[in-house]
Amino acid sequence: MKVGIAFANILNFGTPDGSIQFAQAAENAGVESLWTVEHVIYPSSYDSQYPYDPSGQMAMAPDTDLTDPLIWLTWLAANTSSIRLGTGIIILPERNPLVLAKQVGTLDSFSGGRVELGIGVGWLKEEFEALGVPWERRGARTDEYVAVMRELWGGNEVSFDGEFVSFDRVSSNPKPLNGSVPITIGGHSDAAARRAGRIGNGFFPGKGDLEHMLGLVRESAEKHGRDASEIEVTWGSGEIMGSDPVAAAEKLKEQGVSRVIVPSLMFLNNTEEQLAEFGERVVSKIADI
Repeated sequence: MKVGIAFANILNFGTPDGSIQFAQAAENAGVESLWTVEHVIYPSSYDSQYPYDPSGQMAMAPDTDLTDPLIWLTWLAANTSSIRLGTGIIILPERNPLVLAKQVGTLDSFSGGRVELGIGVGWLKEEFEALGVPWERRGARTDEYVAVMRELWGGNEVSFDGEFVSFDRVSSNPKPLNGSVPITIGGHSDAAARRAGRIGNGFFPGKGDLEHMLGLVRESAEKHGRDASEIEVTWGSGEIMGSDPVAAAEKLKEQGVSRVIVPSLMFLNNTEEQLAEFGERVVSKIADI
């Protein structure tokens, strides 16, 4: 069972020195991956409902630093050697897919093939409006952007003619080290689960009914001629922090989970000591499950 850390680029972990201390301690503890969060801008007033807090509001002030995920991960790539570098998630329809393909291809090639590209469609309508990106059809835009990036990573002098993106005989280099980058679909909606089954290398629901969502992933994968067992499932679980992490991990594996995620907030104080203890008590115990 793989173990990752979410919300990795926040608070002190978003600073130059704090991020290096955190990432190196996590790597030493055997943590497999770090996963960032993203918002390009923070609107002081918004009606959109944040889906991960009962208040419907993000627990951060407008002046809170929230580092760009790709720059933060590049900084860590230069200061680590094995830990995987995940965006968890990047808001794909807000980004130009040709620019993003170049950025991710470069980061992956420079980091030795360590990038995990987690993507989502976004929930904050006011952010889309500020960026001048249409809120409507952002799901269809996301699907097409995934296809665009994979086309650019897959060869040179490639062409694409879609609803949102068109180009003829263009090349983008450097390529990802292994020819592509795993794309994990984030989100807890039925649409996200079906998207993971249809086009994802992985699925990372932030909350919800895991059994129901994985059923939709399998159903969608089968419908599109894909093997659902090859879609890596990442799930946030506090159960592995209990008295029997092995039993908790075994139960999650039976449900189809292959990576468990814990929040970075657990390690804000005495980071190196807490991560070393976490590695010994949890990571090392469930690594072979």
